[in-house]
Order: sequence, then structure tokens, then C-alpha cells
Amino acid sequence: MATATHIPVSEYLATSYRPDRDYIDGEVRERNLGEQPHALIQIAFATILRNHRKEWNIRVLVEQRVQVSKDRFRIPDVCVLPATASAEGIVREAPMICIEVLSPRDTPTSLQERADDYTEMGVPFIWAVDPISRRAWVTSSDGLMKLREDEFTVPGTPIRVSLSELFAELDEIQSA
Repeated sequence: MATATHIPVSEYLATSYRPDRDYIDGEVRERNLGEQPHALIQIAFATILRNHRKEWNIRVLVEQRVQVSKDRFRIPDVCVLPATASAEGIVREAPMICIEVLSPRDTPTSLQERADDYTEMGVPFIWAVDPISRRAWVTSSDGLMKLREDEFTVPGTPIRVSLSELFAELDEIQSA
């Protein structure tokens, strides 16, 4: 079994990876990037949220480095910040929402690890969707829970994203 090479945070931050990679306790980790279903759902999430950015007073970012702790950086597929959040290069304050779109090689354990990092940072809403099985999850005090409704919401705000709308984008492309 290969031993992971550890590098300092400063080296990670000074390096451009294509595609970008997570940094976990000194180890640079490749992310499981998806195929077209992953990309289509990621774009659909970002587009729906961005189309409402002014009325919902949010900023939407894709594949943005988020420093979840001193020695951990994650790159959520989509993250949502308050419109008034700092525009510095790396997100260091907890986003309102982190969204993960599962890829075929993602595991429940890897998803839970990502969710735990976001939760420990203080991210109040973590949404995850599997474009193949068409299942979705949200965080709760018990961990990741299957989404019971047809939409992701942020209680107390107008923010909502319909699963039907997300999957309609995928269906449109796949039926073409």
C-alpha cells in the first residue's frame, strides 16, 4: 500500500491542482469527479441558486476552496454564502450551505467525513444528491438523513431547490 506524502499547508495553497483537490491533515486528496450526470446536477444547483441570488441575498460558488479547520480544506461542488460575506480568495467563514453531488466512486463513509468537516466548521445546511439513484440527503443532528420532501430548503428563508427541477435538467439532456 502506498504511503501518502504529506506537505505543509503553505505548499498546498501555493499549488494549482487541475482539478483542485482537498487537503486533509497534510495529505492532498483527489476528489471523485463525476461524469455528465454529476456535472449536470452541479450546474443545475448553481444555476437555480444563482438565478435567485439577489432576492435571496446570497453568493453562489462552485468548486471553491473552503478552509474547514486549520489543517483541512474541502472543495464542495457548490457552496452558498451570504451576499455580504468576504470576497477573499479562500472561504474561511462557514458557508450557509455546502452541496455535494455524488460521483460513482463516492462512498457513504467519504460523504459522512465531508459532512462532518462542514458541520464542525459550523455550516448549518449540507445537501447531498446522487444523480444516478436520484436520492438526496440533508444533515441533521443525527448525521446525514434522507431528504423526505421534494425540495431542499433553508428554514426561515425563501431558499428552496426542488429535486424535480434538478432532475428535469438531467432528464432533458439524457433524452436528447
